Amino acid sequence: MNIADTTPATVREARGVFTPELLDRCISCGFCLPACPTYALTGVETSSPRGRINLMRALETGVLPDDDPTVHEESSFCLGCRACEPVCPAGVQYGELLEEWRDHLWNGRRRPWQLRPLLWAVDSPRRVRAMGIVRRHAGRGSEEPGPVNLMLGCFERVLYPRVSRDARKLAAELTAPVAQGCCGALHAHNGELERGKALARELGEALPGTIVSTSGGCAAHLVGVLGPDRVKEFSQWIVERSRAAAPKEQGLNGGQAPARNDAGPGKPAGGRLRIGLQDSCHLRNGMGVWREPRELIATVGEYVELPSAAACCGAAGSYAVVRPKDSASVLDPHLDEIAAADLDVLVVVNAGCYRQLQQGIKRRKLRTRVVHIAELLAGEIDIASHRPPNGHAEITPSMVANKVHGDLEPAPKSPAHAR
Repeated sequence: MNIADTTPATVREARGVFTPELLDRCISCGFCLPACPTYALTGVETSSPRGRINLMRALETGVLPDDDPTVHEESSFCLGCRACEPVCPAGVQYGELLEEWRDHLWNGRRRPWQLRPLLWAVDSPRRVRAMGIVRRHAGRGSEEPGPVNLMLGCFERVLYPRVSRDARKLAAELTAPVAQGCCGALHAHNGELERGKALARELGEALPGTIVSTSGGCAAHLVGVLGPDRVKEFSQWIVERSRAAAPKEQGLNGGQAPARNDAGPGKPAGGRLRIGLQDSCHLRNGMGVWREPRELIATVGEYVELPSAAACCGAAGSYAVVRPKDSASVLDPHLDEIAAADLDVLVVVNAGCYRQLQQGIKRRKLRTRVVHIAELLAGEIDIASHRPPNGHAEITPSMVANKVHGDLEPAPKSPAHAR
């Protein structure tokens, strides 16, 4: 398809699938191509942001029908990492376009079957709260919301419960009422845009005041609905809080800085910890938060910037579940860099990245440990141990969904394979 066939100047009868102001902003300059992980994998124009926007324009004008195979393949192949946004001179909000694209296409049998039980599990606050029964997280049933509230991630509270506990250990003023539901990011990114926004508003009502999220993807979605004044990512909030405390000698943890770990349990003999970071895509590309976690890591050990720290690790929300082979292909270069850097610790700021990198490092049999930044700052690292870090058991999202299904009403059945 020629680019000229789908440019705004040729649009005659728009179908109303996309917001015109968003779709028309792209000038087809191609600056986005080098930033796109799937274009890097394939070298195919259609698998780039510019190519996908041309598909969106063709869909909007009726040049291509809804059931076109390429339209469906590329709506799924895209990671949704938004790496194209910071490099775009025209300010294209590609993440919003992708959400509108999937909202139109991914309905009924067109939705990837792997998503159905996950969306069902987090659609109801009752089901989300039931997940907390499985593991001990920071939520307290009788606790009322306060001025600053910790958002308990849907799957994070089960997969990595110590993250929320360590966040409260670092900041006692955080409250974490257990009666909170999903933020709606999973819905918004996977074909249920309005439901995703509604869940975000419901969470905003349940948690008045400032909402602090330990998951970059959740934070970015909430910021898009509730605004940046209401929502902060954990590392962002910790840094802002420490700066507001004024006296330079006053540290990040209520007046005492976290130990620098120059010597102590789990520290390799003969030097400081070598610590890398995997950015959260939506946190960096959507919220512009990337300096803060690096600043915090530098208080604990020797920060090592990996060449692809800012690039998507392949987790991409539900992407690793829907397209595991492509997800692994995106992850492989990251694992090569981690091995070459011989890191002691790799820090994450998002639950999906945590699981993706933990599993990849385990497959490669690397010595690097994966921890959340809250766990790092709380000093909960045992480098010598090869057990799952900080007591986290090997639990998968499907196991969580099965647990919820068993405790509550039957879940919708999924086919045995994609159709």
